Amino acid sequence: MLLKIVWKNIVDKKLNSILAVLLMAFGIGIISLLITVGKQLQDKFAKNISGVDMVVGAKGSPLQLILSGVYQIDSPTGNIALSELDMLRTNPLVKEVIPLSMGDNYQGYRIVGSNEKYLQHFKAELTQGRVFERPMEVVVGATVARNLELKLNDTFASSHGYDKEGHTHEDQRYTVVGILDYTNSVLDNLLVSNLESVWQVHAGHEEHGDHEEPDGHDEHGEEDAGHEPEVTCALVKFRSPMGMMSLPRLINQNTKMQAALPAIEVNRLFELMGIGMDAVKALAAAIMLISGVSVFITLFNALKERKYELALMLSMGGTRIKLFFMLLLEGIFLALSGYVLGILFSRTGLWLASGALKRGYNYSLQQQFLQKEEIYLLVLALCIGIVAAVIPSSGIYKINISKTLANE
Repeated sequence: MLLKIVWKNIVDKKLNSILAVLLMAFGIGIISLLITVGKQLQDKFAKNISGVDMVVGAKGSPLQLILSGVYQIDSPTGNIALSELDMLRTNPLVKEVIPLSMGDNYQGYRIVGSNEKYLQHFKAELTQGRVFERPMEVVVGATVARNLELKLNDTFASSHGYDKEGHTHEDQRYTVVGILDYTNSVLDNLLVSNLESVWQVHAGHEEHGDHEEPDGHDEHGEEDAGHEPEVTCALVKFRSPMGMMSLPRLINQNTKMQAALPAIEVNRLFELMGIGMDAVKALAAAIMLISGVSVFITLFNALKERKYELALMLSMGGTRIKLFFMLLLEGIFLALSGYVLGILFSRTGLWLASGALKRGYNYSLQQQFLQKEEIYLLVLALCIGIVAAVIPSSGIYKINISKTLANE
């Protein structure tokens, strides 16, 4: 019966109740969305740089080099001669050098030329077929295979650059020889071939006299390779921390290459993102507090308007403690409704954000059950509802039954 009365009281003040619930929902939804998206992006970034101590490439922005070389979500800074990597391969501080050559895509998914070590770096396993052995053979990431419905022995022509609207190399066709299992890494969104495949396609690109910019770079930032093989960048693993202390400075000062440290650049990126996220979280927290004020006003006005009704209930045997909890339950119910609606807003926003990332960068976000931080948000929402309801609810103890009934 008490719950029925609580529900009736909320429905009677539907506009005030809806306002309180919506304010709470917006605050909860924004904070939950930021927490969920931020955590998933951070996990994906951390997974992809795991095991990569340094990235070397053409001089330019170190963050751009990391984003393009590790995450495949930016244009490269340029090309470097393959021979320049020899100094790294022979250095006793270096454990492994994985060259990458890029510049083409198929239906918006990037084609990366490398070697089998690149697949081993992500601990990739084949669900079908085999690893590439000859030029123009390609293995396909799980997401690419699913979305483009690629199968073994399918052939396709790549497009120049990183947009699927680029010039198509119809004279050079790739053959699918392997399908990779899902790795939850950038590899899921790539097509991987050997370096010779990329050189062969680009050699044909040059022979046909495609447009190049006056500075010697083509329209996608690739230098004229001439007769010397070039790569876009290389992923480097050190044998010991000494490599990280000495090699980056040596490379940046004494070679034509640039060395960038993924851990440093990614931390810098998240620090920049964190400033904006903190500001939005502060705004969302303010909205939640305003929601608490709205709950307080709603219950305070309800107490004044229902004084006669409450006094009548007291005269018929109702206890003040029960009426106190009745108003307190209204505050808790409004806060809980706002929390549930806020989580729904958050998951809808996550779905929209995932769609935007998928269209722009071939990245997707996963829908998740409640996270630890969202449980804390539930506790916070309930605390706001309780605190907002306690003061008006305590007015029950100030009602003079006879005086209130007599005035009516």
